Amino acid sequence: MPDKIIVAGVSIDTRHWIGGRRVASADTFTDHSPIDGGVLGEIARGGPAEAEAAVAAARDAFPAWAATSRTERARLLHAIADGVEKRIEELAIVETTDNGALLRSHRRGVMPRVAHNFRFFADWLLRLDHEDFETRGHTNHVSWDPAGPCVLITPWNAPLMLATWKVAPALAAGNTVVLKPAEWSPLTASLLADIAAEAGLPAGVLNVVQGYGSEIGDALTSHPDVRRISFTGSVPTARRIAASAAGNLTPLSLELGGKSPLLVFADADLDLAVDLAVEQYDNAGQVCLAGTRLLVEEPVAEEFTRRFVEKASALTQGDPRDEATDIGPTIHPRQLEKIDGFVQRAVAAGARAVVGGHRKDGQYYAPTLLTDVAQDSEIVQEEVFGPVLTLQTFAGEDEAVRLANDTRFGLAATVASGDRERAERVSARLVAGTVWVNCFFVRDLQAPFGGSRQSGVGREGGTWSFDFYCDLKNTVTAPKGWDQDHG
Repeated sequence: MPDKIIVAGVSIDTRHWIGGRRVASADTFTDHSPIDGGVLGEIARGGPAEAEAAVAAARDAFPAWAATSRTERARLLHAIADGVEKRIEELAIVETTDNGALLRSHRRGVMPRVAHNFRFFADWLLRLDHEDFETRGHTNHVSWDPAGPCVLITPWNAPLMLATWKVAPALAAGNTVVLKPAEWSPLTASLLADIAAEAGLPAGVLNVVQGYGSEIGDALTSHPDVRRISFTGSVPTARRIAASAAGNLTPLSLELGGKSPLLVFADADLDLAVDLAVEQYDNAGQVCLAGTRLLVEEPVAEEFTRRFVEKASALTQGDPRDEATDIGPTIHPRQLEKIDGFVQRAVAAGARAVVGGHRKDGQYYAPTLLTDVAQDSEIVQEEVFGPVLTLQTFAGEDEAVRLANDTRFGLAATVASGDRERAERVSARLVAGTVWVNCFFVRDLQAPFGGSRQSGVGREGGTWSFDFYCDLKNTVTAPKGWDQDHG
């Protein structure tokens, strides 16, 4: 197997990055582009041996990195951000080729956000502090102690952005990292290892291991030297990780699936509401936060549907490298089969596809809107993770909230309303980690992010990230008892 492949003119090392050097594996897996199904290359396929080596490298590097000053850690994170910014075009075209998301989005939004992830947490680190407080004359001092080696397992729908959303705060906190990228989109994680090394990050502080699911994942998540595990992905995989980590009581941060509602009230700006609804097709619907359940108040349902169908039908689906494309492919043939299975079962159960409802050539699925769906049906209750929305109607606030909260998930919700008091009332009653009002996908890194119910465990972002990636210590000092003769 060649150590490097060329993707869109960019050279990428296909080996693991462990302890500051490239490490090959006896086995490989094939990485395909979802754009045309073409083979991108053979990727080193790690297992227990590579997991052990990576954790050992992170463990050995931890004492020196934990002892590194905040100022120096922040400087190195800014240097990594500099490296990302110099390679935005390369990172963008590689990630588009590898996971099928729009190139224009990667260029203008996603890759700049990758650099921002490092800069934000570097700067937040330098101002992270609690004021000392007193208890009966005793001084309490709270500090954030680095926890140790962290295992970060990331998804395929926004590979580099979501990886660095975890890597940056973990490193800023003084931890060392083992990053395991998704096997369907591993390439930009390898480039990140190069960028970090070029920035001067010490060997073993960041390690990248590739492999298929449990083949390497179980060895990482059950390792006794791992002090934190952060995972973004599906509920079934999260259950397996939680069971694996339970033996060591390793703290977990889990950002899982969603079946988020988008509530449209009769007093909403309908053009805005339709725009928000059509935006849920972003990244071919492969967005955990997507408001896939459209809940529309009865008096405007017919007009909303008419405008939605008109706007959705005008979307351009095709090669994500084309500037004119609005929707690209699904990530993998297995995902395409899963999406189509959901739709066909829903139609067989009585749902009506007013838009789409079918496959297209290659790994493309037509943007779909299903009506006539029951609240307890599979298509309403389970995450599809594709360009498939459902539409239901409601008669008033109480029914809207009841329908919105009636799933096992609670990741996000969107409310479209022209009445501020109504929006505040409804938002307060929704079970969700994030609620957007008359907007969607506005994310500030200082805000807490995570899900309720089976959409996740814990919150990350701003100080919440440091709370997770650190062991908080309170040191209580008595007002007397010092040796007065001791200097």
